[in-house]
Amino acid sequence: MAAAGGRSAGRSCFVLGASGETGRVLLQELLSRRVFARVTLIGRRRLSLDEETGAVVEQAVVDFERLSEHAAAFQGHDVGFCCLGTTKAKAGTAGFIRVDRDYVTQAAELARAGGCTHFVLQSSQGANPHSRFLYLRVKGEVENLVQAVGFDRCTILRPALLLCKRQESRPAEWVARQVLGVVAWVFPTCYSVPVERVARAMVACVLHPGEGKVKVLENAAIHKLGKAVPQQACSAEEMGREELDHHSDALVG
Repeated sequence: MAAAGGRSAGRSCFVLGASGETGRVLLQELLSRRVFARVTLIGRRRLSLDEETGAVVEQAVVDFERLSEHAAAFQGHDVGFCCLGTTKAKAGTAGFIRVDRDYVTQAAELARAGGCTHFVLQSSQGANPHSRFLYLRVKGEVENLVQAVGFDRCTILRPALLLCKRQESRPAEWVARQVLGVVAWVFPTCYSVPVERVARAMVACVLHPGEGKVKVLENAAIHKLGKAVPQQACSAEEMGREELDHHSDALVG
């Protein structure tokens, strides 16, 4: 898809959730691999970007509570990447459902109406609309809703625990991170995945979409698809609190 020696001529994408861990790495991947001629970040606030990055990235600030008024931000994109999400710990039950299901679904509908043909959704391992756990149930529901929008292609990634570097950490989480780090070392493709690998897999599924209208990538497939570029392994101390929150939500419902 990418033009030789430059960005893919005329191709455009948008990224939802670019301020999050996956979104930040995804943006770097899109820019470093020169995949699209235009990259638009859609979010509730403008992000601080370095001068070089800011020159090739557009930003659209939207009110997610009134998303239908921002249809123009979703116009004219070939591909949409969605890393949007929060946790029940941060937003409460109603807030989590509103962000992870309702905002994502409405954004997908606006994107489809605006001409987007391929929607790439970051979901979660274990997503199931019939789960008794709130987190997994909502993830399963939004997967079904996004598929129903009718994109030419819809790719859903279901990563396990995300391993990433964060700027802040809490001492109380240290023990949990140590345990999960050991598990990740013993079973590297079962229970965790570095966020860099998820971002690379998201880009790879656009560059090499393969057959089928809907494709669901489980954690092992994400590892395989995201191995294209060598990466530095993350230590147990670098696991993110947000991912721990996600999996805590899944356990407590």
